Amino acid sequence: MNETIYVFDGQALHLVEAYEHPIQVADSFLVSDGRVRSLYKHKVRFNTSAQKLTDLDLDVFWDEVIKLIPREGQVFPRLELSNDNLILRLREPSEYKPSVTLWSADEPDDRIDPTTKGPDLGYGAILRRKANLHGADEAIILNEDGYVVEGALSSLLWWRDDVLCGPDENTKWLPSVTRSDLFDMASQAGYSTATENVRPEDLIGLELWVVSSLTGIRPVIDWVNLGGPVGPQRHLESFQRRLKLMSSEL
Repeated sequence: MNETIYVFDGQALHLVEAYEHPIQVADSFLVSDGRVRSLYKHKVRFNTSAQKLTDLDLDVFWDEVIKLIPREGQVFPRLELSNDNLILRLREPSEYKPSVTLWSADEPDDRIDPTTKGPDLGYGAILRRKANLHGADEAIILNEDGYVVEGALSSLLWWRDDVLCGPDENTKWLPSVTRSDLFDMASQAGYSTATENVRPEDLIGLELWVVSSLTGIRPVIDWVNLGGPVGPQRHLESFQRRLKLMSSEL
């Protein structure tokens, strides 16, 4: 993935050739021709975690970030707090398949800080590569009792008839901006939403979505170790269309 890296000095962002330190906090979002979905939610999520770890002016940092984001083409910026430095990586979006095959991770959940985006990005990438070895595109993390938590680098949602569902609030999952958007959207469209504690086998035959800020909604077409088939896609097209309409100018 091609990227341009900037470091914040407290007032402005300065171009650097490289920056590699453990990530304490991160956030990323897709920008297409200067339009982005739910930027405020990304800002709140990043700031909520970062303000506990740095005294740097996060509002000034965000102002400088937005100035540097191109208004033409697609870019997938990632903001980071690392070693008490604020970093901007302007990256080209990686390619992805329009649909997803899942694999249930067969190892304990070794995430460092499940509710903060950043510290576990490397672990998520490793899990996704393991899923690839099993013929899948994404790994689903299970807790110690075998219940679904989330994807390695995504969130998992499902439909029970006309009720949009996700893991319950007691599950240690990363607060997903796209999940939040879709739950809000479903409620506004007159659908019910729910959270529940489920094992993979409880999802056999259901309409399943993998969601993220980069990919939006991707339908699950197979789950290699589910023990049964996934269900047909009945809500996908209308919600993909609604999600696109949520984007606004920077």
